[in-house]
Parts: sequence; structure tokens; C-alpha cells
Amino acid sequence: MHDEITARVGFQFYSFDGRILEIFGGHPNRFHIRNLHLSVTGPDRKGRRTVTIVHAPPGASGHSLSWQATAAEWEQSPDLVALLEAVQASVERERA
Repeated sequence: MHDEITARVGFQFYSFDGRILEIFGGHPNRFHIRNLHLSVTGPDRKGRRTVTIVHAPPGASGHSLSWQATAAEWEQSPDLVALLEAVQASVERERA
């Protein structure tokens, strides 16, 4: 992947270039795919999804970032869904 994928949800801006996931907003964060674990769970009975990014391999402790997206936010942000899918695909390719 060589193209940058971006998404905006509320005051957060997300950018992924195939190797680095950057999240800008209140507290900027950078995650490299070699040391990143991404989890998207849900939807729960109210349609919320929980997104968790851990800056460590699965099972190890490390800096983490977690947030909930409401059903409306998730549906109104197809760019975020595509970005998270691209991040997950890159992580899986890196580990293969």
C-alpha cells in the first residue's frame, strides 16, 4: 500500500500510509504495524462498537487506545471502517 487513507470522526483525524497509523485530536498517537494489535468488537445491543489499539504484540502489555463508536458514528464514517480494515490487513500481512 502506498496511498494514504484518511478519515475524520468528530474532532479526531485518522491517517494510515500502509505502515504508520496516526490519530490526531486531543492527544496525537502514532502506531507502527509491526508493533500494533487492533481489535474491533461489537456491535452491542445498542449498536456501539469498541475499537482498541494496543502498541504491543497480542498478549503483551503496552500503551493502548480505546474508544466507542456509536451506531450513527459507525454508519456515517465509512472512511474510518475502510481505514481500520486496511490497518488490520497490513498487520496480518506483516505477521505472515
